[in-house]
Amino acid sequence: MDYRSRRWAGLIFISIAVSLIIVDSTIVNVAIPSIVDDLGLTSTEVQWVQEAYTLVFASLLLVFGSLADRFGRRRMLLIGVVIFALSSIAAAFAPTGGLLILARLVQGVGGAMVLPATLSLINATFRGRERGIAFAVWGSTIGGMAALGPLLGGWLTTDFSWRWAFGINVPLGIVIIVGVLFTVAESRAEKVGSIDVVGAFLAVIASASLVFALIEGRTYGWWQTATPPSIGDWTWPWQISPIPFAFAIAVLGVVGFIAWGRHRQRTGRSTLIAFSLFRIPSFRNGNIAAMVVSLGEFGIILSLPLWLQFVIGFDALQTGFVLLALAIGSFVASGAAGASSGRISPVAVVRVGLVAEIIGVAGIGFVVAPDTAWGWLIPFLFIYGFGVGLATAQLTGVVLADVPVVESGQGSGTQSTARQIGSALGVAILGTVLFASTAGILGAKLDDRGLDAAQRDQVVSAVVDSAGGAIAGLEQSPATADLATDAKAAFSDGTRLAAFTAAGFLTLGFLATLSLGSGRPRKVEEAEEPEEAAAAG
Repeated sequence: MDYRSRRWAGLIFISIAVSLIIVDSTIVNVAIPSIVDDLGLTSTEVQWVQEAYTLVFASLLLVFGSLADRFGRRRMLLIGVVIFALSSIAAAFAPTGGLLILARLVQGVGGAMVLPATLSLINATFRGRERGIAFAVWGSTIGGMAALGPLLGGWLTTDFSWRWAFGINVPLGIVIIVGVLFTVAESRAEKVGSIDVVGAFLAVIASASLVFALIEGRTYGWWQTATPPSIGDWTWPWQISPIPFAFAIAVLGVVGFIAWGRHRQRTGRSTLIAFSLFRIPSFRNGNIAAMVVSLGEFGIILSLPLWLQFVIGFDALQTGFVLLALAIGSFVASGAAGASSGRISPVAVVRVGLVAEIIGVAGIGFVVAPDTAWGWLIPFLFIYGFGVGLATAQLTGVVLADVPVVESGQGSGTQSTARQIGSALGVAILGTVLFASTAGILGAKLDDRGLDAAQRDQVVSAVVDSAGGAIAGLEQSPATADLATDAKAAFSDGTRLAAFTAAGFLTLGFLATLSLGSGRPRKVEEAEEPEEAAAAG
């Protein structure tokens, strides 16, 4: 089979595969309030529905990026799509929050197989200016599918059930599998070593401990134990919280991972990360920038659907229409980035995109209030989405531009891991900012009303533990209507602070891009041929 002539068609299916991950995230964001109502999720469980996926995803990207180079990038992509689709069925039928979180964990395994495989397949298939165009198409497809996500999720959740927000992944998965089999050639690295099992274990432990600590810190206590965790009949027995231990494990995991990897490298054995890649300036500096940018890029999407539905009173479909402005901006920008390929430096495009993101997310922070008209959000969401569309694909291209094809799986896995760890930390930090600030502000407002401590704590816990879902119940009773007003104001303030925190992270990300060079366009050679590691049928 002549896959070479079908590589552009194959690119579409590769892009749809990674879009499956993006669509799932945007659909779930819109559906979360309905899931809260149906399954009675706490605010911590809300974060874990998001983070269970991201945590496993980020933890396993390096592992599956390396395995894809060994066992076949197309094979890894197909296996990942199958796992993702099957776990989506489990999520759709989940009867409890715990089982939904478990299904999301398995989805993370599938997603971690898909993402590095798509990037390394593009890196192995295209060269020169074609590669720049391919990454732009990849980003444009993501933007287009993301534009459908909030609207599709809102429609499915409002007219059917939030369960269909997961079920939609099954037909998409079938389309991807059939398309990839007919249009994408298999490729793999010629020289492979033994699998770094110890490095994989240390990477998983480090990232899992860090995200656990950030999400559960406000529940268990950041230093002293507030609510002791328990497993079965065993309860945490010490005054000091488990959170400092989790942070310490994360630090030791990172140090151990680096030390072990360097040891294997010195002895000539393969490593989970090709540490030699960090001698490439674009790869090293680009990964730093990607991680910092991801801290602020998508965290606001956790709080905004909750605010729109529980404070403003929108249903899921209306929320989807509002968030569509963000996705349309991303789609428009991705197309513009593709059209400018070769004429404007990718680094310059990234910087322009980050400035747009900062303006958009800070603008959201300025306009959020209990009585905000939804129309004020639209221009800022569009600007924010426009910035995401400009920055995302181009930053990926910058990071992987000088990575050798034989190490493209490790390279793409590393840059994907940097992004996903940044994203996981961003959602965890911004979720903590949202709920902790809401609790503090609401508690102060209720104190001003003269509520006794027990009543105050009961109302604050109800609002925060339900991620805002209890506000409607407070509003329905004349006796607690004033408390609902305070809760709406506090949740709006928490959303505003989360937006400003995201803008701060994005500003740091912009400063990090200054290490990527002058931003002048670079000439590329188009004579180099794509890797021919596939068996043409």
